[in-house]
Amino acid sequence: MFGIDDWLASYSDGAGLVVVALVAVVLGLRHATDPDHLAAVSTLIASTKERAARRAAMLGFAWGGGHALTLFVFGLPIVLFDAYLPTRVQQGAEITIGLVIVTLSLLLLVRWRRGAFHAHVHEHGDGPHLHVHSHERGERMRTRSARSAFGIGLLHGIGGSAGVGVLLVATISDTAYSVIALALLAAFTAVSMALLSTGFGAGLLRLPMARLAPVLGLTSLAFGIWYALGALSLAPYVF
Repeated sequence: MFGIDDWLASYSDGAGLVVVALVAVVLGLRHATDPDHLAAVSTLIASTKERAARRAAMLGFAWGGGHALTLFVFGLPIVLFDAYLPTRVQQGAEITIGLVIVTLSLLLLVRWRRGAFHAHVHEHGDGPHLHVHSHERGERMRTRSARSAFGIGLLHGIGGSAGVGVLLVATISDTAYSVIALALLAAFTAVSMALLSTGFGAGLLRLPMARLAPVLGLTSLAFGIWYALGALSLAPYVF
């Protein structure tokens, strides 16, 4: 993103294992802040009924775990044999990622429209307190599970901006170092996403979701549409 990854990866040229490992860790931590990751995870967390930081961390770690698994599995042939997925497969994964972001955004907007984030102020003995109640009608919508978050992460590991990090790791001349760097890149992307998700969850607890949900949903919806169009070369991708 904006050349940051290339700048970080340049420090691994001809370096020893410790420096290579450190660069891979920093790349993994930075990789989690890519726009497609943030859009998917923020809408995933906001769509849950339980928005506590602990649950947000669980979803983030599940998402990151799925991402790390496919990032390593599909990155390993690139590092070892310079073998890449067919262009059509990569493009299909990119389009699907955009559609997943669109779907998560629409689900968030639907829940907001049904009154899932309606707030009431109640008086207690120690003063007024703000509580969020769901006013959804009909069958209650299921909470986002770790399994679904893991599946979304699997998809993001195939496509998305993950390929940039793998290509940078593949430029390391020593094969053993590059495999270690790939594993660290994958692992610390998962760690970073769990940390970011915890922060998102803690922040959402303190924000008026009744007002934030439509803004977050519409912003992510626009980003998902743009991302899918970018995969079809119908829109520029600037990151």
